[in-house]
Amino acid sequence: MPAIYSKAATRHQLMEELSAARQKTDELFAIVNSDALYDRPIAERHRIIFYIGHLEAFDWNLLHDRVLGLKSFHPEFDRLFAFGIDPVGGGLPTDQPSQWPSVAAVREYVRKIRAALDKQLPGTLDSGSAGRDGFPLSTLLNVAVEHRLMHAETLAYMLHQLPLDRKIRQVKIASLATVPLNHRSLEVPAGDVSLGLSRAGNSFGWDNEFSAHTVNVPAFAIDQYKVTNQQYLAFIDAGGYENRSLWSADGTDKDWNWKVQHDVSHPAFWKRDGNQWMYRTMFNDIPLPLDWPVYVSQAEAKAYANWVGKSLPTEAEWQRAAYSTPTGDERPYPWGNEPPSNELGNFDFASWNPAPVNAFPRSRSAFGVEGMVGNGWEWTSSEFAPFPGFEPFPFYRGYSADFFDGKHFVMKGGSTRTAACMLRPTFRNWFQAHYQFIYTGFRCVSR
Repeated sequence: MPAIYSKAATRHQLMEELSAARQKTDELFAIVNSDALYDRPIAERHRIIFYIGHLEAFDWNLLHDRVLGLKSFHPEFDRLFAFGIDPVGGGLPTDQPSQWPSVAAVREYVRKIRAALDKQLPGTLDSGSAGRDGFPLSTLLNVAVEHRLMHAETLAYMLHQLPLDRKIRQVKIASLATVPLNHRSLEVPAGDVSLGLSRAGNSFGWDNEFSAHTVNVPAFAIDQYKVTNQQYLAFIDAGGYENRSLWSADGTDKDWNWKVQHDVSHPAFWKRDGNQWMYRTMFNDIPLPLDWPVYVSQAEAKAYANWVGKSLPTEAEWQRAAYSTPTGDERPYPWGNEPPSNELGNFDFASWNPAPVNAFPRSRSAFGVEGMVGNGWEWTSSEFAPFPGFEPFPFYRGYSADFFDGKHFVMKGGSTRTAACMLRPTFRNWFQAHYQFIYTGFRCVSR
């Protein structure tokens, strides 16, 4: 994970990480047919062309004036590509393709920014320069790298919704051998768990990861595996999407009204083909893999949990099941100290597709819970909110604070497209409860 670097290693390691992150996003744009770059695969998001410019605009706006003292050569594009969107309350973007610049102009903007940054950054890193708000350049570069890697994941799920004939097919479906599943709950005794990063350390973290604090968690039981497509299919077959009480258990109808208004009747990754359910992978439609984790919105996850008489875990419960031990110690990964690898989970861009939920027995936590990192983020019931001592990044004040609104919920763990550096225990992801398109599943708890 991005953490402490020796002065000698900083220049080379950070520049290599930036280059590798650029390659990841360049590869994603390469799977889109040229005539589809102005498409909008998800109604709530910008057109694809925005993201081609956004990634470089973010790096440029973060670094060019604050640290490098470089003059902007295209202020209009700097503003146009500065911010993504996350509509709340049903409002959707209405811009038209004709309102965006040409692909050639955007790519030239990208080229110029990369050339300018690559020329200036190494020497500035060697000098140990800090931004005008006091943050070292190494911190700002970690922000740039992880921001891009986050987009490598969000772009993937966005392009997942692009029609198959609008993409350049790259891979054929491959799956791990199926092992019989024995679904059960595992007991986690009461105990303390650590949340957040200490400001006394030198590890990189986003503003919402600070500050470190301890939470006492009462005893609970948690599913050994993520909920599978097969389990969720039983919920559908039992009329789960028609049972209003399952969607209104919190005393409100907001989830039910969303479901009715948008005619939601199944996960966004599923589709009907006659009497058969199919699953939309990035490049193929395949028969529904029953042992893969189901990817759903938080509203759908809660309805299922109500159906089985359980709940979604809180952020603290999820954290304790993943990283705590019966002796009171805590691990850097659920399985222990070993760095992430293909034997321990489905993450770090290793696959376009999920794997069976029990495909990685070596991933089990100290309490026996499997697959908590990778193969799909996991919803919690916790609203995305600041930890005690929260301070927004002065150079990116809206990164977290804009979403402390009671409408976004914490997700933990990581997906198949989550970079290894963001598999750290303190990393927090979040989305609105009614967003169906992300690589996010869930498991249930009982108390």
